[in-house]
Formats: sequence, structure tokens, C-alpha cells
Amino acid sequence: MSHTDPRRTAAVLQLAKVSRVHGRGAAEVHALRGVDLAVHPGEFVAVMGPSGSGKSTLLTLAGGLDLPSQGEVLVEGVALGGLSRGRLADLRRRSVGYVFQDYNLIPALTAAENIALPRELDGVPGRTARREALTALEELGIGELADRFPDDMSGGQQQRVAIARALIGDRRLVLADEPTGALDSATGEAVLAVLRARCDAGAAAMMVTHAAEHAAWADRVVHLRDGEVASESVGRRFGGHPVAVPHPSGEVVR
Repeated sequence: MSHTDPRRTAAVLQLAKVSRVHGRGAAEVHALRGVDLAVHPGEFVAVMGPSGSGKSTLLTLAGGLDLPSQGEVLVEGVALGGLSRGRLADLRRRSVGYVFQDYNLIPALTAAENIALPRELDGVPGRTARREALTALEELGIGELADRFPDDMSGGQQQRVAIARALIGDRRLVLADEPTGALDSATGEAVLAVLRARCDAGAAAMMVTHAAEHAAWADRVVHLRDGEVASESVGRRFGGHPVAVPHPSGEVVR
């Protein structure tokens, strides 16, 4: 495995001066404020911060599920704000794998069918898409769930199926919102190892987590506070040394 710093290559995801405001007037909430962030091929970035710091909003904007109030989000050099609804949906389906907190599995489809659906929508033959889905399930240690429906699975099993769906095909960017939240510690570590391996194979990943032991799998940890990047630290592959960045107050946070 190469230990070259992935940040020497062009970013898969870039957020430039991104802000997101919800509501108006007295009800106005600044979920994100002028965030600059890039994630490169081979890089696994963890995002941490207290409740309400903007973590989930950051993922939602990164995945094109919402648009910023100000600033620009680019995936593989394409500005999401300039795309039609159809082209945005195509880009999300082909380039972005998204692991939601509530799984978002289709109840009427089996595990394998849920996972294969994005590939079939891209025109991949059904037999090929199913084979890829079975491979993804085996990679996460749940091959036996292929023909089971979501209502017949535990929360942890549904979570792993959702992760398999996010990883199928050539997804260049994987976004995960607390992907180990419904899993026991051993299974959670196994899932993080799969995400880590996908990055080592060249994908970019950004994961929201509240657990420092899970963030340890990342190359870089971004800490949000009140919608702003308060600090960053370098993960275990690059020595674990903190990187000083200016806090919006002007104070340098380490």
C-alpha cells in the first residue's frame, strides 16, 4: 500500500466558502458558515463535533441532496449548483455512495435488490448487478442476507446492507453519517476496515462520527463547531499530529 499523501492529487470533493442558512428572520439558523474543505482520492476524512455543529448538513451538501446558500460544492470538478435536477441525480447515483442514518432501504426489495438497484438504473444488466451486489454483501460478511427483506433484518443488518449499497460499483466518493451507529463494536470495526480498504483502493470518503476510536481509522479528522471548521488533526496513517488552523474567533486551535 502506498503511503503517498493523497492530498497531492486533485480533489474528488471540494467545498469552497460553503454556507447554509435555514429559515428566515428570527427563525434563521446558520448551519454552516464559510466552510472550505477538500477530500482527495485515497483519503478517508472523519468529521466530528457536538450536536448542532453542522456535521449532517455538511454531508447533505457534499452529496448534492441540498444546495448551499452561498459558496460552491464540486464533485470530481463538477459544480453541483449548476446541474439540472436530472444531471444531479445521475451524478449522485454514479459517483456518490451515501450511507444514511435511517438506512433508506426499499421495504419491497430484498437486500441484493436494494444494493443492485443503482447499478440497474445505470443500465447494468440485472444479472451483472446482482453479482456485484452479492460480492458487496460478502465483503461486509452478510452474504446470507441476499434474499431477505429489510423488515426481516435487525437494525445492524440493515445498516450493513445500506453500506454495501453505497459501495457497489465505481463510487468515487463515499459519504457516511454515523455508519457504525447500529452495530456492535466488532462489526463496526469490520465495517470501518471495509471503508478504509475502499479508500486505499482510490476512493474518497467522508464520515460523520462521534466516536474518537472510529475517527482513528481516518487520514484526517475535521472538527466542526457552530457551523465552522474549528480545527483539523491528521489521522493515524500520517502520524497523528495535530494541524493548527485558525478558529473564526481569530484564536489558533490545535
